[in-house]
Amino acid sequence: MLYLLYATGMRVSELVLLPVNNCNLTSCHARIMGKGNKERIVPFGGIAGRRISDYLEQGRPALMKKKSSPYLFLSNRGTAMTRARFWQIINTIAVNAGIRQRISPHMLRHSFATHLLAGGADLRAVQMMLGHSDISTTQIYTKIDTGRLKSTHQRFHPRG
Repeated sequence: MLYLLYATGMRVSELVLLPVNNCNLTSCHARIMGKGNKERIVPFGGIAGRRISDYLEQGRPALMKKKSSPYLFLSNRGTAMTRARFWQIINTIAVNAGIRQRISPHMLRHSFATHLLAGGADLRAVQMMLGHSDISTTQIYTKIDTGRLKSTHQRFHPRG
């Protein structure tokens, strides 16, 4: 779940309600139903694809317990994972990793957007992947640290 959340930047509610059929492991993309029932396609990398494949082969069948569910990620009862339960899981992982700061699933969404933009991704593309209807919402992630600004200025300005 963590791999897919970071790889796609989807909201936690979108993650826990993601149907198995909306996750294409051949072309490595997820079809996400976002806010306002807006659909978007978001790619993910091979590492996330392999983790999902491993989960589908080894983890999910054990959780199904002779039940059926359209959802990709299941609780230990074989039902759809809830947002609250995922929040608990992510905090347990953080504590076990020695992280003292409170961790939220939204931090992975924020990291997804920030890392794409820092790597040179187009703001409009990031907007589409995040499912923002207004680009000003996406621009929140464009905050750049002073060191990066200075480095860019020195590199590209003739009097830098």
